[in-house]
Amino acid sequence: MVLLCLFAGASAAASPPVILVLGDSLSAGYGLPNGSGWVSLLERRLKTQGYPHRVVNASISGDTSAGGLSRLPAALEAHRPTLVLVELGGNDGLRAQPIPQLRGNLEQIIARSRAAGATPVLFEMQIPSNYGPAYADRFAKLFGELAKAQKLPLVPFFLAAIATDPAQFQDDGIHPNAEAQPKLLDAVWPTLKPLLKK
Repeated sequence: MVLLCLFAGASAAASPPVILVLGDSLSAGYGLPNGSGWVSLLERRLKTQGYPHRVVNASISGDTSAGGLSRLPAALEAHRPTLVLVELGGNDGLRAQPIPQLRGNLEQIIARSRAAGATPVLFEMQIPSNYGPAYADRFAKLFGELAKAQKLPLVPFFLAAIATDPAQFQDDGIHPNAEAQPKLLDAVWPTLKPLLKK
């Protein structure tokens, strides 16, 4: 019995650390060939650079912060991640959801991730100013304010490098195409890399 317990403990210790990506279509790879999204590219980069991490993509196209929050407990239980990359909020903004509601959902995602022993990493999101400059400004500031208040790693708006180039987007003009995906990963990497351990 003791030997079995020791073996089980050793197996658990040998399991690779998990990075859970909780996002929307930008991370789910909407409209992209299979395996070409930035999350898939992240998994390849980790392997190439000698990191042991396993990436679990729990992103769903069209998801909101409320949807991510509702799915999070099961994902934490199933995968026991060390890092949770929170790429949510864009669809809340596009639906003009109240800012306090979005903030509350993100705060709960952060709290539940930490309670499960994971480090949350927040992605800054932005929306077009045609939703009203006051709302768009409050929306954009929320992520930095929340990261500062919660002492969280923050990925600056990761579409910034491609946002003004139509050639980097699919025909809908909203979702980045396959050629843009390495740029998205390069925008995430400077924040993520210091959190990794080989």
